[in-house]
Amino acid sequence: MGRHVLVGIDGSDQSTNALEHALSAFPDAELSVISVVNPVAVTAGDEFFDGSAFEQQRELAEKHLESASAVARAHDREIDTDVRIGGPARELIASATESDVDHIVVGSHGRTGLSRILLGSVAETVVRRSPVPVTVVR
Repeated sequence: MGRHVLVGIDGSDQSTNALEHALSAFPDAELSVISVVNPVAVTAGDEFFDGSAFEQQRELAEKHLESASAVARAHDREIDTDVRIGGPARELIASATESDVDHIVVGSHGRTGLSRILLGSVAETVVRRSPVPVTVVR
């Protein structure tokens, strides 16, 4: 299997499931885990302009990565972590390209209908645009 696996984390149960899957399916791989802060999603009027909402989202992303590191340690594994700024799908693909990743693992929220249209599907975009194989975990 892959030598270097990238996992996207957003604090959801689905992303934790993706990490758990990567840890078990790729026991000998180097694992990199990223959490992406999407500046477009930070929509809090004045808070956005003074930076506090953005900084809160960045701190939350750091906490997601701390939790991911704890999950990895429970499996006697170490992971590399990084917070990136931008669109989640774009940043996952960019990180995979920049870091010579062999495989991407992401969780899927399973949204359908209007919520999928409005919120988009990060997993679907990653699958469509990734230069490497992608595993989507529900």
